[in-house]
Parts: sequence; C-alpha cells; structure tokens
Amino acid sequence: MKVLFIGGTGTISSAITKQLEKSPCELYLLNRGNRTSELAPNVKIIKADIHDEPLVNQLLEGEKFDVVCDFIGFKREDVERDYRLFNGKTRQYIFISSASAYQKPLGDYRITEGTPLSNPYWGYSRDKIACEEFLLKQYRENGFPITIVRPSHTYDERSIPLGVHGKNGSWQVVKRMLEGKPVIIHGDGTSLWTMTHNSDFAKGFIGLMGNTHAIGQAFQITSDETLTWNQIYQSIANALNVTLKPYYVPSDFLNQVGPAYDFEGSLIGDKANSVVFDNTKLKRAVPDFCATTRFDQGVKMTIEHILAHKELQKEDPEFDQWCDKVIEAMEQAKRAISSLK
Repeated sequence: MKVLFIGGTGTISSAITKQLEKSPCELYLLNRGNRTSELAPNVKIIKADIHDEPLVNQLLEGEKFDVVCDFIGFKREDVERDYRLFNGKTRQYIFISSASAYQKPLGDYRITEGTPLSNPYWGYSRDKIACEEFLLKQYRENGFPITIVRPSHTYDERSIPLGVHGKNGSWQVVKRMLEGKPVIIHGDGTSLWTMTHNSDFAKGFIGLMGNTHAIGQAFQITSDETLTWNQIYQSIANALNVTLKPYYVPSDFLNQVGPAYDFEGSLIGDKANSVVFDNTKLKRAVPDFCATTRFDQGVKMTIEHILAHKELQKEDPEFDQWCDKVIEAMEQAKRAISSLK
C-alpha cells in the first residue's frame, strides 16, 4: 500500500507513522521537515509546505497513492486545496476532523457518529464542520473517496492532557502539583471525559486505511474508558507521587476571567461537557480494534518521559500568577459572603 501523510509527526500522526514504519507499507510524509530525525530510513520525506500548492503539485507530478491522509487541515480552503491536488490521484482521502464538532450543548451524553455537528462556542470546531461538509459534497457529487475521522482528547509522551492550562501547555500545572500548590479544575470535577493514548488511536486509524467499508463514512476513534476530571487529575498526582490539591472553579467563571486562554472554546465548547463515546461503528469496520492503554498507565509513561526531558518542561509564569489570582478572588468572595451572616 502506497500512503502519503500530510504532516505525520504530530501528536496523533506520529504513533501511526511509527506503527507503519514496521509494516510493508510504502510511506511518504509531506511536511516542512522539522521533526523527521527519528523516522525510520524507509520513510520517504517530501519536504514542502502543503500551503505552497504549485510546489506540491510539481513534487507530486505523476504520483498516485492508495491512501492520502491530511493531519493538518483546519479550514475549508485546506481541503479545497487537497481536492485539487488529489482528486483522481488517490483511492482514499482521510481527513482528521474533531469530536469537538459534535453539538454543544449535547442532547445526549452518549456520542455516536450520528450525533449532530454544531458548536457555536468554538471557531476551530466550526471550521472542521465546514471541511467535512465540503468533502461530503465532493463524495456525493464527484465520487471523491473520503473518510472522515473524529479524534477526541488524544495524548502522547510529550504533553500531559489537562482541562485547564496556559498557552505553554500543561507543565506549569504539573509544576504547581510538585510544589504543593492548588490546581484549578473546572466545574466540580465530576463531568465525564475520555482520554485516548495515541498508540491506541493509531490501531483504529490504520484499520480504516484501505478499508472499503470506510469510504464515504465518518468514524470517531477513542478509548472506551470514561473518567471524571477528578479521576484524571488524581491519576496525574499519583504518577507524580504528590497529594492533589484541587481547587474547583465554575467553567463559566473561568471563561469570563480568562479570555487569553480561549476557555469559551476549550471548556464551554468542549471539556466542560460530559461525553461518553460509542465506538460501535469503528469496531464493525475494524473488528480487532481495542484501546488497551488505561489512562493511569498512559499518563504515568508520559510523566516519566517529560520529567526526563527538560526541553518539554515549558514554564508559564503568567498562567501561574493567573491561577493564584483566580483562587484568591474566589477566596475573597467566600469571605465576603461569610461576613454577611
């Protein structure tokens, strides 16, 4: 099977690339070449910026693929470009959408591929919906062989998945835990969420590649493990061998006082909602799919990796100070209300 990945070295795609390196698949990666040093010699690199359409068209002249996967398509113009580049040149085009595109607020916490797509809170999700709509139109009207994949919160060894963090990622929250400081958890920590290790996501994704039952279809790929945010943060604290000191703050309040962190999208439009994913459709198409990495196991491996790699420990003093201010403001409100008794 001859496969082209647009991207191929990100959180989701890197695990798929690693698994395909060991297969007889003829794998090409089209990217800017910034993170290719660890790739196996049999992976072929096409160094280019996918947004430079004339150059990419020139580099791919005469090439045809069994599967083309775009891991870095975010806006409608991205998939419109891909359609121009690959229509008639691939037997399957896989687009990475997002489970955040499902309707918010949810009509039912149980999510299937039939759950409506509508997210008024997050532009990122609306852009993904627009991409899906364009691709489905090309499939219906022109036979473009699309498959849509909707991942939810997928993580790897380079970043600890959290609900509330700053612009530099999750390390500052981990640092607060290590220092014995309280960490902000949105809501009361009891809403339901799903974390998926990228190695498990890769199993489902590879099963859809070249799969005739996947053409014209959308699939979500997640773990079957459902956790509360309290369990998620406790698993992280356990892996760090520290005592968790949660500080609960309503998601709406965080959204109002933290505009720099886009909590309207990432919380109100995503993580503040309870979700339970039903992967029945995926398992019909890929019968041997099973997510086997429990979150407590996966996050332990992630933390061990980050603690061993200083370059992944990106501090964020601005976010740290913001957390302290939010907590102090909540405490002041409590004291003020208590004084009225």
